[in-house]
Amino acid sequence: MKRMWLFAITIGLLGGYGVAADELGDNCGCGLGSVLFQGKESLVAEIFAVTTNQVTGTQTFGISSGTSGCDQPIMFVANPRLNRFVAYNLDNLARDIAAGGGEFVDALAALMHVPAAKSSAFRVGLQRNYARIFPSVDVDHEEALRHILGVYNTI
Repeated sequence: MKRMWLFAITIGLLGGYGVAADELGDNCGCGLGSVLFQGKESLVAEIFAVTTNQVTGTQTFGISSGTSGCDQPIMFVANPRLNRFVAYNLDNLARDIAAGGGEFVDALAALMHVPAAKSSAFRVGLQRNYARIFPSVDVDHEEALRHILGVYNTI
């Protein structure tokens, strides 16, 4: 019983100290807890937000769906074949993207599961964003793929 009182007093004292930010700190992550305790400026609110995120499992759902204050990743599941293809064919892709299409862009679209209805817009989008995809001659395949996926998400 003595421990419960000590815990209650500690929580009461800590609850009075605000954090410098207007909202929960970055260390809370995203999820239901972060939504419920948004705008609260205390260590206790951060602890409850993190605990709620973990206990309810809403952080995982939020990340996969882009809800509850979470950002959805560009690609939910990594595609190792796509990574290897871009890594091994970066120069050929650069040439085809600059030209507005070709067999390497077609293979890329197939690996990315680009619907046939969007394939033309995909090729045009890649060509228009060539300078963004390949900002320098030293661009690596991961950066190029990240920009390619960004272009795909805008069409």
